Amino acid sequence: MQIQAAVLEKTKTPFVVDTLTLEDPHPGEVLVKIHACGVCHSDYHLVTGDTQHALPAVCGHEGAGVVEAVGAGVTRVQPGDHIVLNWTPDCGECFYCQHGQPNLCQTYTEPIWRGVMLDGTPRLSWRGAPVYHYCGLASFAEYAVVPQESCIAIRNDVPLKAASLVGCAVATGVGAAMYTANVRPGDSVVVFGCGGVGLNILQGAALCGAATIIAVDTNAAKMQIARDFGATHTLMSGDDTLDAIRDLTGGRGTDHSFEAVGIPALQELSFAAARPGGNVILAGLSPMGTGTNLPGAIITRQEKTIKGSYYGTINAARDFPMLLDLYMAGKLKLDELVSQEYTLDQINDAFDVMLTGEVARGVIVF
Repeated sequence: MQIQAAVLEKTKTPFVVDTLTLEDPHPGEVLVKIHACGVCHSDYHLVTGDTQHALPAVCGHEGAGVVEAVGAGVTRVQPGDHIVLNWTPDCGECFYCQHGQPNLCQTYTEPIWRGVMLDGTPRLSWRGAPVYHYCGLASFAEYAVVPQESCIAIRNDVPLKAASLVGCAVATGVGAAMYTANVRPGDSVVVFGCGGVGLNILQGAALCGAATIIAVDTNAAKMQIARDFGATHTLMSGDDTLDAIRDLTGGRGTDHSFEAVGIPALQELSFAAARPGGNVILAGLSPMGTGTNLPGAIITRQEKTIKGSYYGTINAARDFPMLLDLYMAGKLKLDELVSQEYTLDQINDAFDVMLTGEVARGVIVF
């Protein structure tokens, strides 16, 4: 079938919206009509080259839609189901799935990073040549063919625009607080970076009952937004940031310190902000090949724990429906995350606005 999609032909160039050919779903695959897709920094990392990926590619990994058709052998969903796309599909059988870490599933890691389906080939083509699927989803498009394991069926009464955000920013942020860090009632938390992931770490910490929730950002426009999402205190990043954090936590530092941007210097600051015995959670996606200098002597003597948080340590099949139940109960903010809506033709404008740092989330609506 012929579809409209946004193609990244090579790094450091704008997206091109054009007509592509999309094959029918193969066995085990699903054709999804995309209704909404979030605009995320992770997609922009392909533009800058910070994330290396086969090109040309259709990006987009934070989407929701309706199942249009299914290939042979599909059992998880059927036509008409409302779904949220999951960019860490799990097989249920590999070592990591069997050890309760489906977000690290080894079966899908290699094909996902190669931009292909499990059989090693893409379903997209453009100008007679293959086009690759970012995160196995390629949801900056009217339709997408994805593995059935990437489809999480949800209740039909949730607006798909709101549901789309659960597929990345919300799951990553709330999960980082709830699962990676295991924030407990009364804990203290600091979050460095109040973009889509950072804001959801804030509301995740609030859901977990944290008493002191400190938001740190360089953009003054984010201060009120951070408070709306659960921050009890907001700080502009500067030379006195660490002193201010310690003043708010009895001179110790926080129980949990989250870095939600992926900048090595900010990861080091996040480490310094954690109290002795505290957790340092690295949830931001750093450019490939970068390194972070963390002092081994202090890690040992102060028993600080450093954890990576990939997709919030979630189990998508379990957690997407749970998060949407919280939303429908008025306990999780999704509508408030959507700062601006765009059409697919406006995708480059959407990324330009995202880079200003003054919005929570832009969403492309089909």
